Amino acid sequence: MSDVRPRVGVVVFPGSNDDRDALWALGALGAEAVPVWHADASLPDVGAVVLPGGFSYGDYLRAGALARFAPALAAVADFAAEGGLVLGICNGFQVLCEAGLLPGVLRPNASLTFVCRDVEVRVERDDTPFTTRCRVGQRLRIPIKHGEGCWFADEALLREVADLDQVVLRYAVENPNGSVDHVAGVVNPEGNVMGLMPHPEHAVDPLLGSGDGALILASLIDAAREAHAVTT
Repeated sequence: MSDVRPRVGVVVFPGSNDDRDALWALGALGAEAVPVWHADASLPDVGAVVLPGGFSYGDYLRAGALARFAPALAAVADFAAEGGLVLGICNGFQVLCEAGLLPGVLRPNASLTFVCRDVEVRVERDDTPFTTRCRVGQRLRIPIKHGEGCWFADEALLREVADLDQVVLRYAVENPNGSVDHVAGVVNPEGNVMGLMPHPEHAVDPLLGSGDGALILASLIDAAREAHAVTT
C-alpha cells in the first residue's frame, strides 16, 4: 500500500497562483498530483482535492465569492458530501467558507495590510486526515501571505465550532491578522474538509525555511492512499 501514489486533484481558477506549487509539493511527497480546471463540471478519479492559494477571479466582490459558483466547486461539494478529502489553502480556505463547506468567513486583516512572513501555528487536533503526522500541541512553522485572512465567527457560531471541536490550528506566538480565537485552520463536522490560511506547500523542504508543511500534506496523502486501499 505504501507504494501507491494516490491521485490528488488541484483545482485551478483564473487567478490561482499557488496551484503549481501545490502540484509540485504533493508530487514530491508521494502523490500523483493532477490539475483540475475550474470550468470542469466533474472531477477526475482522485482520492483527494486541494483548492490552492491565489486570487481566484481576481478576488472581485470578496475573496472566494465568485469561485464558489465555478462548476468545479459543485463537483468538489458533491465529492465532499460523499466523504471525499478536501483541503483549502489560503484562497482555497476562503472559497470553502464562501461555499458553506466550512464555518465562518475570512475578513480583511485587522491591520488592513497584506502580511507575508513565517508564523508558528499550534496543532489542536491530530485525529483528522490532515494532521495524523502531527501531535496535539506541536508547533509548526509555515509561511502566510494574505490580505484577507482574519477568520471570523459570531458568538453563536464560535460556540458551535468549539462544541464540535472544529479548530485544527491556532496561531501560537502572534495573531498576524486578528483572527477570532487565533484560528488558523478549521475542519467541517465530518472531518473530511479542512481549510487553513498558512501555506504548507511552501514549507515542504528545510531549504525553503521549514519542512513543517509537509506534515499536513503528507497526512492528506496518507489518508488518500488508505482510501484507495479500501476501494480496491
